[in-house]
Amino acid sequence: MQIDLNTPGSLTLEAVRQLLASASDDEHTQLRVTRSGIAYISSGIVGGAQIDGLLFRLETWAKGSGYVGLVAANDAVWVMQIFNALQQNWPHPTFEYIDIY
Repeated sequence: MQIDLNTPGSLTLEAVRQLLASASDDEHTQLRVTRSGIAYISSGIVGGAQIDGLLFRLETWAKGSGYVGLVAANDAVWVMQIFNALQQNWPHPTFEYIDIY
């Protein structure tokens, strides 16, 4: 699952909810946004690994922490937090690595 931030109307709370639900909490994950505007959750490749082509990324979410998966997707406050982080940082992020959002 991914969100094309260039497509008008694609960044919605429901899209963020689906994005979070699509990832497994069984491994480390990281929300990443490419320079071309594709937001996705990377599983396994996190932190500062393979960041060429990224516009920005959020902090790594440790496996088992509840930041992704069905439980996370049903947390309205968390979904709004991620929605706001995407909205506020696309297309001009405050930093390449964002750990406060």
